[in-house]
Amino acid sequence: MLFNSYEFIFLFLPLCLAGYALLGYLGRHRAALAWVVVCSLVYYAWWKPPELDHWTPRFLLIMVASVAVNYLLGTAILSRDPADHRAIRAVLLGLGILFNFGLLAYFKYTGFFLSSINSLFDASIAIPTVILPLAFSFHTFQQHAYLVDAWHGRAGRYSPLDYSLFVLFFPQLLAGPIVHHREMLPQLSSHRVGHVRARHVAVGLSMFVIGLFKKVMVADRVGALVAPVFGAAAAGRSLTFGDAWLGALAFTFQLYFDFSAYSDMAIGVARMLGLRLPMNFNSPYQAASVIDFWRRWHMTLSRWLRDYVYIPMGGNRRGATRRWINLMATMLIGGLWHGAGWTFVFWGGLHGFYLGVNHAWRRLRRRGGPPGEMPPAPSRLGQCAGVLVTFFAVTVAWVFFRAPDFASAWRMLGAMFGRHGFTLQSRFGDRDEAILLSVLLLAVWRLPNTQQMLDRFRPALGYRRGSTKRGELIQWRPNLWWAAGLSIVAVVAITHLSYVREFIYYQF
Repeated sequence: MLFNSYEFIFLFLPLCLAGYALLGYLGRHRAALAWVVVCSLVYYAWWKPPELDHWTPRFLLIMVASVAVNYLLGTAILSRDPADHRAIRAVLLGLGILFNFGLLAYFKYTGFFLSSINSLFDASIAIPTVILPLAFSFHTFQQHAYLVDAWHGRAGRYSPLDYSLFVLFFPQLLAGPIVHHREMLPQLSSHRVGHVRARHVAVGLSMFVIGLFKKVMVADRVGALVAPVFGAAAAGRSLTFGDAWLGALAFTFQLYFDFSAYSDMAIGVARMLGLRLPMNFNSPYQAASVIDFWRRWHMTLSRWLRDYVYIPMGGNRRGATRRWINLMATMLIGGLWHGAGWTFVFWGGLHGFYLGVNHAWRRLRRRGGPPGEMPPAPSRLGQCAGVLVTFFAVTVAWVFFRAPDFASAWRMLGAMFGRHGFTLQSRFGDRDEAILLSVLLLAVWRLPNTQQMLDRFRPALGYRRGSTKRGELIQWRPNLWWAAGLSIVAVVAITHLSYVREFIYYQF
């Protein structure tokens, strides 16, 4: 049940809010939380895999079993004294890791591993059809973090209801943010939970409408340019310089607005229920370095990779060479998490290379200055150059993210770098498409994001109020002008829902 569907907007969300508000009004706050858990289970169970022609409950049962096993293991770890039962706690943690990543490896990577073996050894192993349960990657990472923190004594004991809501909470269930237990669970014990407040609904609904517009009117619109270009590359057709850049830039903006739309809508729905999710998207194409890009793009995934992969491997504590190895390994894992294919692994490795170069450049600039002092901040011209270089590098990497295979990717990149000349004309778009991409480029570089527009109302966790002046350009306020404007935006978006397209990050 997609956020951008009539079923969600006119049926599921109103019923969920109404039941939550009624139970809160009656003073049944725990019942209100239980109602959200039930709604989340219904939301998840609504999904029917495209590979099947019928609905099946097994994916819901897998999800419920995963939640139950992780909760029991976490509770068992926390109930044993670290000094006296270290070995037992280690075994329990190991079982949890084996359970979580064993299931993830089976569902997500069985076909990838077997096809790789067939290609490498010229074998003919039969590849079974294994359907990846919806959102499996996201809730696996959330629950792994909980078990590891329980082992380190950084997690508290939670009730089954609170833990279930932490994992199953439907706004973030399918495509993030990857919520940390310390962010969500303390909110559930607050006396404010279970109450629907007008301000929360106004802020949340505004974010939802903005996200819906981004998805329907921008991401899906520009996304229509992507498939023909990448499809031509996959079919072996020759592409012009204009063709390749049209497809690459269109996908760059499609992914940007698609993912930022989902993040806005997820945070908005949670806010209507009086809960705050962490910020997950902070104008990443305004980043002046790849390091800064990964602090802005899928921020909760970057945080998870840092805290549960990069730092445990040693981080930057063992010298520059070891840091580069740790960075590369972390980004390769991040690439593989995004998709079961070598192009995703290469995409992750390419970003690992970018990060290594970025750190080397910073170290070089630091050596050029006085000992013990940080290098001076780049000039405005240097900042602009950094944004351009970062955007170019990220766009090139997105080709591997989108291309179905390496042959297609190299065909795209060859055309982008002038292999067949530098003809700007494209068979897949005209002047209108070029103008659209130019407008979107200016928008992602200059306009404030949704969190900045709602700066005064603390729209998400992790956003530092007043951290930028961009939000002063367009400041949201709960008044009739904004209500009227967003109502028009909502009507425009809803009237274009004739064909519902999935969010790109659903496949991960």
